[in-house]
Amino acid sequence: MTTASPRRNTRKALGGVVFYALLAVVLIPFLFVFWYMITTSLKSPQDLTASTFRWFFTPTLDNYAQVFQQTDFAQFAMNSLLVGLGSVAIALVLGLPAAYAIARYQAPKLALIILSSRITPGVTFLIPLFIIFSGLGWVDTYRALIIAHLLITLPMVTWLMIGFFEELPQEIIDSARVDGASAIRTFLQVILPITRGGIAAAAILAFIFSWNHFMFSVVLAGRTTRTLPVAVFEFMSYGQINWGAICAAATVMTIPVVVMGLFAQRNIVQGLAGGAVKG
Repeated sequence: MTTASPRRNTRKALGGVVFYALLAVVLIPFLFVFWYMITTSLKSPQDLTASTFRWFFTPTLDNYAQVFQQTDFAQFAMNSLLVGLGSVAIALVLGLPAAYAIARYQAPKLALIILSSRITPGVTFLIPLFIIFSGLGWVDTYRALIIAHLLITLPMVTWLMIGFFEELPQEIIDSARVDGASAIRTFLQVILPITRGGIAAAAILAFIFSWNHFMFSVVLAGRTTRTLPVAVFEFMSYGQINWGAICAAATVMTIPVVVMGLFAQRNIVQGLAGGAVKG
């Protein structure tokens, strides 16, 4: 017993070293990208165009000032917020009942169709949507962007929530029936409160994907409805790429998503873990 204990401790310590080594391998590339983006946003044009990479430099906020002075960045942020919240709200209204029906009546083919719509490249829908919205006079409107972003948020909410609803014990539904609750009342007053963690996780992830999406906004939006990814794109031209301003705009755009993820990480982890368990 005395001999086994040191071996067990050694094995445990070795497992911890391996775990943190693998964690570092995964995290370092992601952290490097964020570090490079932030440091580039704080560099002057002389530092950015130097022949060698400058690890040490005098930070400046000129790039951030340029972002807010040359673009209507606050309006772009408000546009992204309105489009994200609108598309997520509609996705929840439509996606939650759809996910519950698919899980309740075991329709894997429908789930596969939803998944295929999620992984289909957005450019596939872009031209038909542009033709339809042009005919309706909806180009450069919030409703066009919200409907387009439903192609991002609705499949994600539905697909994620199918796993949560599949995990619900049948006894809960049977008990509600015994108490005289209708199918709609059971869904609204019993099922949704139980799965609120999963709903929060699905809503947050859908909003983040909508917030970061670029393609629909660059084609369907106009000057008054452009979103933040388009604001970053505006610092790229045929003859020049302003890397300092691009990284400054990208940093400002990333901050709300990071803050949201930090505050909601418990709901996201618990929600995804709950929906990932099968059987």
